[in-house]
Amino acid sequence: MLGVGRAQLLQRIDSLGSLKKAAESMNMSYRAAWGRIKRTEAALGVPMVEALGTRRGGYSLTAEGKKIVEAFLQWHERVQSFAVGEAQILGLLDIYKAPAKTPPRDESITR
Repeated sequence: MLGVGRAQLLQRIDSLGSLKKAAESMNMSYRAAWGRIKRTEAALGVPMVEALGTRRGGYSLTAEGKKIVEAFLQWHERVQSFAVGEAQILGLLDIYKAPAKTPPRDESITR
């Protein structure tokens, strides 16, 4: 229940101090962002965000939330590095080459 997108959302909540601003910055509705956070908290069994003072005071990550996001992003970076290394060893990166772009057709040339 925690992926790169949710980790980015949580980081933005912490840096912007606002769930609304974090959601908007990711082209997501407030409701969708809140639902994702609540599902993550339920799955992990820990609160990830906390209100800052009053209801309009904004949000920040809890201490546990910060640790979880940081650990997840470190793990994700290691997995991604390992996967790219394995793909290179297996030659997977050479299997698919993007097709060469066709130069634009010169309309001034007559047939």
